[in-house]
Amino acid sequence: MAVLPFFNRQALHLRPDPSRVVVRPFRPALEPRDYNPLDQARANHLVSRLLALSPAEVAAVLAETLKTFDDRHRNLPELFDRRASEMELAFASHTMFTPDQRQLIGAYFLHEYSFEAAALFNPSIVPHPDQTGVAPGHLRFILSLRAVGEGHISSLTFRSGTIAPDGAITIAPPARLSTLPALTARAGDRVDLAFAAETDITERVIFPVTEAQSNGIEDARFVAFVEDGVTTFYATYTAYDGRAIRSELLETRDFLSFRMQPLRGPAALGKGMALFPRKIGGRYAMIARHDNENLQLVYSDDLLEWGPGTPLLSPKYPWEFVQIGNCGSPIELDEGWLVFTHGVGPVRHYAIGAVLLDKADPSRVIGRSREPLVEPEDAEREGYVPNVVYSCGAMRFGERIILPYAICDTFSTFSTISIDRLVGILKQGMTPP
Repeated sequence: MAVLPFFNRQALHLRPDPSRVVVRPFRPALEPRDYNPLDQARANHLVSRLLALSPAEVAAVLAETLKTFDDRHRNLPELFDRRASEMELAFASHTMFTPDQRQLIGAYFLHEYSFEAAALFNPSIVPHPDQTGVAPGHLRFILSLRAVGEGHISSLTFRSGTIAPDGAITIAPPARLSTLPALTARAGDRVDLAFAAETDITERVIFPVTEAQSNGIEDARFVAFVEDGVTTFYATYTAYDGRAIRSELLETRDFLSFRMQPLRGPAALGKGMALFPRKIGGRYAMIARHDNENLQLVYSDDLLEWGPGTPLLSPKYPWEFVQIGNCGSPIELDEGWLVFTHGVGPVRHYAIGAVLLDKADPSRVIGRSREPLVEPEDAEREGYVPNVVYSCGAMRFGERIILPYAICDTFSTFSTISIDRLVGILKQGMTPP
C-alpha cells in the first residue's frame, strides 16, 4: 500500500465573489418593531410620490425595474410583494394599492447586498445528507462558509463537492442566483427558516434575522450528530449585534429547513463552542472557551444549556501563548477524539495545531502538537486580516482528514492529512523532548 503524504494541500481556492447578491430591506425601516417617526414621515412621502404617478407611469417604472433586476434574483415579483406585506402596518394611511403599486412599493424599500464582497472564509465540512448518484468510493459533502460584505456583516453560505478515493477534492460551481429563506416561525429568540425545495444548496444564504445576529452570523462549526441511527446537523456559531456576542445553535436535517436559537449558560457567553458528534456516557459534550484563553470540556443533559465545564487545554507553546481555541467539532478516530486547535502567537499570528483526547474520557489529553500543522505561508500573509489561518471544522474520509481552512480571513482552501502520521506526531508531542 502506498504511503499517504502527511499534508497535501489541494489546488483549490474559494474566493469572495461580489457578483453574488441578495435583496435586503432598505431603510428607512418600516417594520413596526423599528418604528421611528422620522422614518415614517420619509416613507409616507415616498409612497405619496408613487401614488401621484399615473397607472401607465407606475407600470413603466415597474417594468424597467424588473428588466434591470429580474435575472439577478429568483421570483423577484414575489419578493416585492413580500416586502410590501412587511410594511402594511406602517402604511395605515394608505390602504388601497393596485397590484403594480404594491410591487413597486416593495421595490423601493429593498436594496441589493453583495454578501461575500469582502471575504469568504472559516469553512466547515460535513457529509451531504443526499449521496444519490455518487460514484462508488466517493463522498459528496457540504461546505459552510462565513461570507462578509459591506459593513462587515457576516452571513452563512454553502458549497458542495465530492471527494475521490485518492483524496482529490472537486467543488461544484455556485449557482448563478442567491436566495434567502422564508421565516416560517418565530418564538422569542428562536426562529425557523425554510428554503424552496427547488433551490440549489449553493444558492442558499442565511443572513442575520434577529437583533442578536444583526451584525453577523459568525464561524459556524457544523457537525453530523448521530443519535439512535438518525443524523442531525448542528452548528454552533457566534451571534454578533455590533456590541455583544453570544453562542447560538443551528439545526437541520436536510439543509432546506433550519432552526436557530440561543444557547444558555456560562459556556455560551464565549466564542468557539464545538459539539461532539455523539453523546458520551449518555450526555451531550462540548468543547468551549468562555475565558478567551483556555479550552474547557462541558457536559450537559440539555442541548441548549451549558455550564462552566472543566479545564481541558491551556496555552503551552510560544505559537499559542496569547490564546488557544478549537477549529471545529471533535473527530472520532480509533485512537481517540481528534480536535484541531488554533493558537495565537506574536503579532497576532494564527496557526493551526491539534490534540488527541481519550475516547472514553475526553478530559484526558493523550496527544498534542508541539509545532503548528498549518501556518500562513509567506506569499499568503496579506488579506482582510493578515497572518491568519483558521478552520471551523474538518472531516474524516477513510485514512485521511479533510481539512478546509481560510487564509487571512479572505479566501478558503483545502488540505488532506494522513491520520496515521498525524496521530504519530500528536503522541510524540506528549513525550518530553
